[in-house]
Amino acid sequence: MHPHLVFWISAVVRMIIVLAGATVAGFFWGVIPGLVLAMLGMMVLIFVQLNYLLRLADWLDQPSSSHLPDGWGAWTEVFSRLYKLRRGDEKNQAELAEWLARFRQAMSLLPDGVVIMDDVMFLEWCNPAAEQHLGLSLSQDKGMRVTNLVRTPEFIDYIILGRYETPLTLSFRERKLIVHIIPFENRRQILVTHDVTESERIDMMRRDFIANASHELRTPLTVINGFLEIASMQPDMEVSIRSSHLKLMSEQGERMQRLVEDMLTLSRLESMEYSVHHEAIDMHGMLVQILQEGEALSAGRHQLSLQCDGPDILGSADEIRSAFLNLLTNAIRYTPEKGRITLIWENCPLGPKFIVQDTGIGISAEHISRLTERFYRVDKSRSRETQGTGLGLAIVKHVLLRHKAHLLIESTPNVGSKFCVQFPANVILLN
Repeated sequence: MHPHLVFWISAVVRMIIVLAGATVAGFFWGVIPGLVLAMLGMMVLIFVQLNYLLRLADWLDQPSSSHLPDGWGAWTEVFSRLYKLRRGDEKNQAELAEWLARFRQAMSLLPDGVVIMDDVMFLEWCNPAAEQHLGLSLSQDKGMRVTNLVRTPEFIDYIILGRYETPLTLSFRERKLIVHIIPFENRRQILVTHDVTESERIDMMRRDFIANASHELRTPLTVINGFLEIASMQPDMEVSIRSSHLKLMSEQGERMQRLVEDMLTLSRLESMEYSVHHEAIDMHGMLVQILQEGEALSAGRHQLSLQCDGPDILGSADEIRSAFLNLLTNAIRYTPEKGRITLIWENCPLGPKFIVQDTGIGISAEHISRLTERFYRVDKSRSRETQGTGLGLAIVKHVLLRHKAHLLIESTPNVGSKFCVQFPANVILLN
C-alpha cells in the first residue's frame, strides 16, 4: 500500500474515533457535552502532533540515531525513515573517515612532500615529508600562509608569477628540492616537493670519480706515450737510456694496473648483489702473512711488530685481509725511515679490535673526516711519490661496512697516527 494512503487512513481513523466518542457522549448526555468532548479530543490530537514536532526539532538540533524518539501513528513511519537515514549517514561518515585516514596514512608514507593549500595559499594539511623539506609544522602552522613560512625569494617569485607548468628548483634548508604546484577543485592547490639532494650528491660523486680516475690514468699514460714516441723517433737510443725508459714505463704500467684493480675491487664491494661470504678466519695466521708482506714492502726501512691476542672471527678472509693490508701499506708509505709500526689484534668489551699504530708524519684534524673518500689525498705530491692510488681507505671503509665494523682514526702531525678497526662482538668464532 502506498505510504501516503497509509498516512491518511491512520489520521482519518483517529478523527473518526474522536468524533464517534463525542457522538456517543452527546447521545447520552446531550449535545453540549458531546461538542466539548469532541473539542477536547481534537485538542489532544493536536497536542500529540505538536509534542512530536517539538521532539523532532530537539533531535534535529543534536541528531543521533541512538536518541531518536519513538513515534505513534504516522510518526512511527516518519521516525523509522529518519532512523534509517541517520544510520546510513553514520555508515557513510565512518567509511569516509576510514578512507580519509587511509589517504592521510598513505600521504604520510610518501617520500615526497605534499602540502594542501586553499586558493590564497593558507596551509590546510601537509605530510611529514613536507614538514621535513620545508620546515613546516602542521600542528602550529595550520591556517597560516605558506609564503610566510617559506621565506625564499625564488619560491615567492614562483608563486607570484603563477607559471606552475614548469617546476621550481629550490635550494632550502641545505636541501635541493623540485617544487610543483598543482591547482585542483576551485579553491584548493597542492604543493609537491621532491628531494633530489641525495641524487645530486651521488651524481656529483660519480662525476668527481670519473674526473679523478681520468686524471690518475692520464699521468702514467702520458709518461708511457711520451717514452714510446721518443723510442720511435730515436731507434738508435743508448741501451742505458732505453733501459731507464722501460723501467719508468713498467712502473707507470704497474701503477695503472693497481688503480684499475682497486677500482674494480671498490665497485665489487659496493655491489648489492655481491654478498659477504662468511668463513672461519685464522686471525693469527692472516696477521703473520700481512706482517711479512709489510716487511717486504718496507725493505728494512721500518721497525714492524705484531701483538696478536684476539680471537678468530667469522667473515670474508679476502676482504678483511685486503682492508688490513691497506692500513699497513698506508702506514709504511707515510712513516719515515727508522719509524715504528705496530699491529695489534685484541679483544675488548665491544668486540675484536685491530689497530695499526705508527710514528709517521701524521694527519691534520681537518683532513681526518675525509680520508675515506675516493681519491682524497692530504698531500698529493707525497701520494705520487709513494705510488698510492687514493682508493685504499675507501676500500677499507666499504669492507668494514659489509662486516658491520667501523674505523676510528686518531692522528697528530709529526707524531704519528692510529687507525683502529672495531668489530662487533658477534663476529667472534665460537669454539
